[in-house]
Amino acid sequence: MYKLKAISMKSTLSLLTALVLVLVLCALSAGCTSPTQAELKPVETFTLLPTSPSSTTVSTVVSTPVAVDTLPSEQFVDLQVTKERPDFTIHLLYNGGKGEIFVQNVMMKVTLLNGEIVQQYMNDGQRKPRRGDELVIQGSRGSDRVEVFVTSAGVTYKAIDKPMITAASI
Repeated sequence: MYKLKAISMKSTLSLLTALVLVLVLCALSAGCTSPTQAELKPVETFTLLPTSPSSTTVSTVVSTPVAVDTLPSEQFVDLQVTKERPDFTIHLLYNGGKGEIFVQNVMMKVTLLNGEIVQQYMNDGQRKPRRGDELVIQGSRGSDRVEVFVTSAGVTYKAIDKPMITAASI
């Protein structure tokens, strides 16, 4: 009788061990042990972009700004655009922010009153924009349209699209 109990306990123990092993394998294959979305970090990709300012002339001027794309809150960065007097230069200041680790590039495109388009990239193709980086483009005496594009986590957003008017032209 003692042998029967020993055999019965051994088979119960091995059955229980096999059941636990199957449950662990099911949990692993279902992905229950994978990291949550908050722990995942995006893969950084770098794209080399032109480092020198380029300019193009266009025959028509689009003066009506179009809708801007809102950066996701976790990718928000502070950008300030001003038009200075008396030289009418347009300044873009990058102040960083909550999402600065995601920012790969910042580009400012200015459509001047005469239709000329001037664009500059903030990075030099070798590093990401840093707090305090600034772009300066020579504006015109009148109203110039400024568009700022931010590439963050591989997606390009139009962060700013507005006319810049100097106090002298009002």
